[in-house]
Amino acid sequence: MRKTITIIIFILAAIAAQAQQKTVQPTWSSLNDRGYPQWFRYEKLGIFIHWGLYSVPAYASKEGYGEWFYRGLMQHVPERTRIMSLYADTTKPTFEQYAELTKYWHAELWNPDDWAQMFKDAGAQYVVLVTKHHDGYCLWDSPQQPQWNSVVSGPKRNIVEELTNAVRAKGLRMGLYYSLPEWTNPRHIWMQDPDDSIADYVDNYMVPQFKDLVTRYKPDLIFSDGDWNNSAEQFHSPELISWYYNTVGPDAIVNNRWGNGTKHGFLTPEYSAGIANTEVPWAECRGFGRSFGLNRNEDLDNYMTDKELIQHFVELVAHGGGMTLNVGPNADGTIPLIQQERLRSLGKWLEINGAAIYGALPNDVPCQREKTSAQLTPSKTINFDWVRNAPMREVTPDHFDIHWSGTITVPADGKFTFKVSADDVMTVTRRITYTEDTLLHVSKGGAGTQIPQTTLYLQKDETLNLEVYYHEEDMEATASLTWSCDGGAEEPVPANWQGEVTWERTTRCFTFDDGNFYIIEFERPSQLEPLVIKNMPKLNPKDGMILLGTEYEVSCHGEKGEAYTMLKWKQDKKGTLTIDFSDIDTKKLNELENAWVIRVISFETLKR
Repeated sequence: MRKTITIIIFILAAIAAQAQQKTVQPTWSSLNDRGYPQWFRYEKLGIFIHWGLYSVPAYASKEGYGEWFYRGLMQHVPERTRIMSLYADTTKPTFEQYAELTKYWHAELWNPDDWAQMFKDAGAQYVVLVTKHHDGYCLWDSPQQPQWNSVVSGPKRNIVEELTNAVRAKGLRMGLYYSLPEWTNPRHIWMQDPDDSIADYVDNYMVPQFKDLVTRYKPDLIFSDGDWNNSAEQFHSPELISWYYNTVGPDAIVNNRWGNGTKHGFLTPEYSAGIANTEVPWAECRGFGRSFGLNRNEDLDNYMTDKELIQHFVELVAHGGGMTLNVGPNADGTIPLIQQERLRSLGKWLEINGAAIYGALPNDVPCQREKTSAQLTPSKTINFDWVRNAPMREVTPDHFDIHWSGTITVPADGKFTFKVSADDVMTVTRRITYTEDTLLHVSKGGAGTQIPQTTLYLQKDETLNLEVYYHEEDMEATASLTWSCDGGAEEPVPANWQGEVTWERTTRCFTFDDGNFYIIEFERPSQLEPLVIKNMPKLNPKDGMILLGTEYEVSCHGEKGEAYTMLKWKQDKKGTLTIDFSDIDTKKLNELENAWVIRVISFETLKR
């Protein structure tokens, strides 16, 4: 049932020892032979910080990224321009407008020691600060940007240095985010200048700036970003990564965003249900809501509840990963109270149940799920873009299905062209009596027969009965069904669409460490009815079980200590496990929330 954790630790320790002895060469094979430091696989929770000039307007669409505010100005998005007009003359060039935000970013309430303590109390083990986002504004006194940094303008403080010192003083590891390209650099304006004209920017600006940052602060982790328009070779990524490793040492680690063709680095799924990959370390990066930088335009419903956050984190760990959870501070240096509250709840839960998370590994037993469905609110059209989101908050962000049905009355005689667009899979069928005729089908990656549009000759008042089947695999969910008549304007197909969404809801997860197996329940155990778990591997009848958080105080020879109520349990020949909670102190049980951890202690451990 259990893997041998001792062997895994030995292998990882050997890799780390090898990294200490060898100089890393600037090749993918050498980088991968180095492996990854052991700490990242076991320190499951990090805090991401997106804080910069974009925190002044703190604005995006309701599901947009607040830190991409400058990009919206580049594109002359009307709402961005309207917000910008509150701070600057919007008839001026974009960069001059944006630079006016330095007059409003004071960070007057910022205390790096308070931040570091808050992150430690949340149970985090590392911190990743955005030192420079795509706008190019630096949070340290970069020699390459002597006038475009937080030391000479805005807060007039070296934010990288101050926070690095505070975080390390609390015993946490410090990581730095670094955007490879910039929207504001005259050597190469990202997303405006040709991608292949980036060489001068890389050689004479990016490389020396990156080396300055690493040499001065020696971060344990580098999170690079903005890489997707260029190759790893154009960014000199193997050279930079190997130089970083050789400079900082065996504890250094990088992510995998170093340009197309990158073959190294921990994986960084973003706003997802995680991935099933235990060969390469990974950590999902996400905010409490939809944005990284603070977005004042965001709806409250976008924010994860305490329970959603904790259970999501548990599932990531059970799949072999971790989470880099983002905070988006206010311009004044305070972290929004709702984000503080979520951090506090997470820390409180980890204080009780951290044994099932820190240092734990995914078990051979996969998370258990149950099929769930719900009716969607009726809609007039199928035309959505659920960015980093599902159609209902309780639905998993990935891996769900929707079935719509709708009846359409044709408004006029003519040739109607139907089109579909979707990420990931969408099929439209026409229902005639007891049969269905496939009209349209699209899928990401071009799998299957692609029929993105079709034409039907229809008569006025004719009735069409359509069925739409949509499958979301991962990342963003988009779908639209449109039509046009005789070459006229394209518009969403109107109907009273009735929809049902189906997904698999996680009910429990499993992790293990040396001598312990953890069952993490997503629903509160009952003292009235035993918990029944089917299809479990065979346990030793002498194994013990306790519910973490239900300790009680005992005294022995005048000294106080803690003891546990051992749970009664049994397992039949089919593997069905029955656990009895009737002996648990009701008050203790009521104090637990969000996820409940049963620790299965091996008989061998109990004998020690």
